[in-house]
Amino acid sequence: MSFAQIVIGPPGSGKSTYCDGMQQFMSAIGRKCSVVNLDPANDHTSYPCALDIRDLVPLEQIMADEELGPNGGVLYALEELEHNIEWLQEGLDGLGEDYVLFDCPGQVELFTHHSSLRNVFFRIQKMGYRLVALHLTDSYCLTLPSLYISTLLLSLRSMLQMDLPHLNVLTKIDKISSYGPLPFDLEFYTEVQDLPDIVPHLLEENPVMRHPKFEGLNNAVIELVEDFGLVGFETLAVEDKKSMMTLLHSIDRAGGYAFGGAEGANDTVWQVAVRDGMRTMNVRDVQERWIDRKEEFDEIERKQLEEEAKANEAPSLTDDAGEEEEDSDIEEMQRHIPDSGVKIVRRP
Repeated sequence: MSFAQIVIGPPGSGKSTYCDGMQQFMSAIGRKCSVVNLDPANDHTSYPCALDIRDLVPLEQIMADEELGPNGGVLYALEELEHNIEWLQEGLDGLGEDYVLFDCPGQVELFTHHSSLRNVFFRIQKMGYRLVALHLTDSYCLTLPSLYISTLLLSLRSMLQMDLPHLNVLTKIDKISSYGPLPFDLEFYTEVQDLPDIVPHLLEENPVMRHPKFEGLNNAVIELVEDFGLVGFETLAVEDKKSMMTLLHSIDRAGGYAFGGAEGANDTVWQVAVRDGMRTMNVRDVQERWIDRKEEFDEIERKQLEEEAKANEAPSLTDDAGEEEEDSDIEEMQRHIPDSGVKIVRRP
């Protein structure tokens, strides 16, 4: 059994950056990971591609041959992929049991109502993959009530369309404090509760919304989201190790990896630590780190980096010392890991 993430989201939400960062993070914890680029418009990936849809259907050629624009060309490319699914299946077979990240296009219609992308992943499921859809959204959407409500609708529609284990993620959370104060704590936005409280702020944002004809629409949208009760959000700062570990732990639980990965009894301490959720952050921790006390934490991290840099320059630092430091970090993790019944065998 293999595991994979389907990384979707509107343009600019950080999908490719996430795939690059998550691949590096998984490599650091000893989990084999490959990235598959399914965006035919992405011709300069920041990560090494195990498979690239552009090898099957070059976007420029499609646009020229079919006289299509960029959006139409991307839709055409995904339809071609659906009709030539054997190409993708053969490529995935060559990856063995690698954990796979699928970097998808940013056209929202592909994961809201167009069927090709969904059909492709249904076929991949039949190959034995356990899939988790990861819908990324720039946390800037929290700054305007109208953007937040639009994000709720888009997230809900993508959950219903993809019909897979699904997590919605607010990316670039480390930038949120630079956008100005939010009317609510971060937990209000991530838990998606008490939505009627946002209506007064929506009216303040745009005087047009004060017109009586919008009152019924606003109430209907809020009622729709609350009745489904499906939408919630994780947070992510892709350059922060704790943030990445917290998100990966949630993904592992959603996809079933947390209950037995492909590595089995040979899992490293890092892998078991991630699965058991050590050092994860809840939304209050995120609020404190990136909003309430961001400058204080930034200063602490800056000093730690300076101390590490000085230590690395010290002549007394040898390879053996570095190895001992690594062992102490692993031992500290091991002390916090609950007994999961898995025997940990460290590879030489």
